[in-house]
Amino acid sequence: MSFLAVLFALLIEQLRPMPRDNAILHGLRAWVGWVGRNFDAGKPHHAWIVWAVSVLVPTALAAGLYMLVANYSLLAGLAVDVAVLYITLGFRQFSHYFTDIRDALDRGDESEARRLLAEWRHLDASELPRTEELRHVIEHSLLAAHRHVFGVFFWFVVFSALGLGPAGAVLYRMAEFVRRYWAYRQHALDAPINEGLRDLVARIFGWLDHLPARLTAFGFAVVGNFEEAINGWRRDAGLWRHPNEGIILAAAAGAVGVQLGGRAPPGVTPDRSKTFAAGAPSDTGAAEGSTPGIPPQMGHLQSMVGLVWRSVILWMLLLALMTLASVAK
Repeated sequence: MSFLAVLFALLIEQLRPMPRDNAILHGLRAWVGWVGRNFDAGKPHHAWIVWAVSVLVPTALAAGLYMLVANYSLLAGLAVDVAVLYITLGFRQFSHYFTDIRDALDRGDESEARRLLAEWRHLDASELPRTEELRHVIEHSLLAAHRHVFGVFFWFVVFSALGLGPAGAVLYRMAEFVRRYWAYRQHALDAPINEGLRDLVARIFGWLDHLPARLTAFGFAVVGNFEEAINGWRRDAGLWRHPNEGIILAAAAGAVGVQLGGRAPPGVTPDRSKTFAAGAPSDTGAAEGSTPGIPPQMGHLQSMVGLVWRSVILWMLLLALMTLASVAK
């Protein structure tokens, strides 16, 4: 059932992607904002209440709906799985930015590519040279692929095995959305927020993402250059502020042999704050503080797309084998 649900959700999402600006996204923003206004009074324990209501209530509703429906019909349960996965999982929820930026760079319209990157990641990209721009597109796209596909995939399979249907997918996506919502309010809107709440939601998401991030990195190693990916994982993951992100990006860089990381204007890189003084050794030929490899080029965008899709196929095959094994018992 899990395999079919993921397969159908990915196929439907490719054929009929959700619009960039949709009612579900507006509803999530309204929900998380309402919870923050009504449950956050600035105390430390209020941050836990806000997270629990924002994330666990939708998760419990998804689990309850699935168990209620699946109790009467397995096909109805599958339909609930597919519907929830269609909302929570898929490339097309972020790939329009990647595609538009790639097309702009293909046309030589670097100003439009910078504008799209700034709109996507809420940063000042006006002074970025082409190589830096490509690097940021690759990094942000890899992290988005992990958070919209591999992380959701992992937690969906775990909770589905426990008989809770798509609750794991909702848990992961809501935790990621809540973290992004409060970071956005502070970073992009410069709105006053409870910093304890901001730190707590980021910390909880880091816990939830700990194992999925390492599985994503391992998948990149298996379908790419395994030895270099593992070496990059061990050596270069510390170039990024957050360990989960560093592991994914360092493994991907090694898997395809591209330079990622390196010095950049503050706020440009994905949640990175280090100065990269302890980056790759100079005898590797890498730029200061970056992973070894070739400086980002247009061809690396396609290489990263191929890397991600091969990894999706890998995990789908493993899930299919697990499904067949459980059926054969």
